[in-house]
Amino acid sequence: MMSRRPLDKICGPHHHARMNTPSDHPCCRLNNAANDVFESLDRSASANRCRVIQCGGARLIDAGIEARGGLQAGVGLARLCLGDHATVSLQAGRYPDLSGTDVWVHTDQPVAACLGGQYAGWPISTDSYFAMASGPMRTFRGREEMLKSLDLVGPPQGSSFAVGVLESDFMPNEKVISLVADECGVVPAKVRLAVAPSTSLAGAVQVVARSVETAMHKLHALNFDVTTVTSAAGVSLLPPPSKPGDMVGGIGRTNDAMLYGAHVTLWCDTEDDAIEAVAAKVPSASSSDHGRTFREIFREYDHDFYKVDPMLFSPAVVTIHSLRTGRTWQSGQTQPHILKQSFGL
Repeated sequence: MMSRRPLDKICGPHHHARMNTPSDHPCCRLNNAANDVFESLDRSASANRCRVIQCGGARLIDAGIEARGGLQAGVGLARLCLGDHATVSLQAGRYPDLSGTDVWVHTDQPVAACLGGQYAGWPISTDSYFAMASGPMRTFRGREEMLKSLDLVGPPQGSSFAVGVLESDFMPNEKVISLVADECGVVPAKVRLAVAPSTSLAGAVQVVARSVETAMHKLHALNFDVTTVTSAAGVSLLPPPSKPGDMVGGIGRTNDAMLYGAHVTLWCDTEDDAIEAVAAKVPSASSSDHGRTFREIFREYDHDFYKVDPMLFSPAVVTIHSLRTGRTWQSGQTQPHILKQSFGL
């Protein structure tokens, strides 16, 4: 069985030798840091073309449904997902003939940021609503086996907020707010949600900001001790927008940007044999579904994410550096021809 470090050690500079107040709990810190980002997005909502509304006692940010949203809103949503434990930036594209813009992420707290926060591990579903939920509020809900195995679970305490991001074409209703509040163990007034579809500009930015997260999740699925990953950086292309309402197109292009264009670098403090055992398996090419646009793959599986090979969801290229020996492993390759097909170029 792999050894696991508790989250209070994973969270790096936020760690205290003793938790002196309820809000010192690492999961509370992750959510409250995300809430600080939420408050900043609230204050700059007009400039970022977002809309702030109240629903069922919770505060919500519309970043791409009735509001237009934009690039900065997308960066803000990505930071929310990550619990503000990572830096997200937009830079000139590495492949100008494919995309003029890249989305970069780097973090020295990859487990807490990416698996405790960013992973979309909560499918929220009611009679009339569905969304994929990300963000540190998942650590309060605590139902995902991955979170349990990594000690990324903790109850809300003191003035904790439950903060998340919903990928959906619709704003949540009061029933959804009640469900989120109940499952996270907070009152609705402590719920903070930002919402955007993948077809929106903000939604696309926050989705392709998951380059590191997909590599970390893939490593965890391969039974690699992800707590030995001490730092990580990743880059993915920002695809051209799909037409409004074309959810499958939005999902297809953002996934293709990751599967065929993303590059992630990881720094690991572990034995070389452990890295050697997984290095070639981390990139998306290790999946039998690799090699076609995601729209094609999605169609083949009746537009059901859970039928797609889970080993597909990872970056095109992964570089792993050993902090113990200085060795480097690089696997995978980008696939510009598939990206051109996906992006309509």
